[in-house]
Amino acid sequence: MILIFGAGGQVGQELAARAAAAGMPATALTRGEADICDARQVAGAIAAAKPAVVINAAAYTDVDQAEREPDAAMRANATGPGILAGHCAAAGLPLIHYSTDYVFDGKKTVAYREDDPPAPLGAYGRSKLAGEQAIRSRHAGHVIIRLAWVYGRYGRNFLKTMLRLRRERDEVRVVADQRGCPTATADIAEATILLMALATKGRFRFGTYHLAGTGETTWYGFAREIMESANAITGKAVTVHPISTSDYPTIAPRPANSALDSALFERTFGFRARPWQEATRAVVAELLDNGEAR
Repeated sequence: MILIFGAGGQVGQELAARAAAAGMPATALTRGEADICDARQVAGAIAAAKPAVVINAAAYTDVDQAEREPDAAMRANATGPGILAGHCAAAGLPLIHYSTDYVFDGKKTVAYREDDPPAPLGAYGRSKLAGEQAIRSRHAGHVIIRLAWVYGRYGRNFLKTMLRLRRERDEVRVVADQRGCPTATADIAEATILLMALATKGRFRFGTYHLAGTGETTWYGFAREIMESANAITGKAVTVHPISTSDYPTIAPRPANSALDSALFERTFGFRARPWQEATRAVVAELLDNGEAR
């Protein structure tokens, strides 16, 4: 049995669906069903589910709103994970937790490795880094997985925003001077299920890892791939124009380089996420086939 907290988010929903498809018994709880910031709810959920592995997919993910609500972001992304880690430690349960590329400042010229020093630019990144530190201080039996540019069929994300815009416009403008590794929730779920299988066999390798789609691009390049994939299916052409970060100011600063080096994850667990272009085309086709983004 696996216990998933944060099952209402895009990663949590994907993970619950993939676990069910794999025939893996799971209890998937939304924030309304169990808030990780409530120690009594966490304890109750663990006692009821009697899991072999606990997964924390719960998070405050609104990067700009975190600048307005830093305390709320810190509570969800640091206090809650710390509480959860403490209960997992007491119960002797391995914990899988998702973190982010935003723990880095983006000044490095190549992809970030796990041993690069964190230096978050904003409240969101600081809260996620604090969550990592809270988990490490309370429970040695953890796997922290840093993700980047997450998208998929559930929730709100950049890919779904682009598909919505293409219904409304013939042209879009997208930032071309920030780069990273688009990462599909399907690949995140597949990798996590692999980890769960290893955990039940006592072959868990604890620590911090990066997991991102294979290859790098910019938001502009990502948007072009989304639009071209959709254009090939629908026949409607949408033009994507490159702009600079200064042309699209945001409340929270964004790292210019969000690329993550996932080699350690591949060496340790034998899993590599798909090339981001392949995964993007698959998600676009699925959403359009289901009539969700036409």
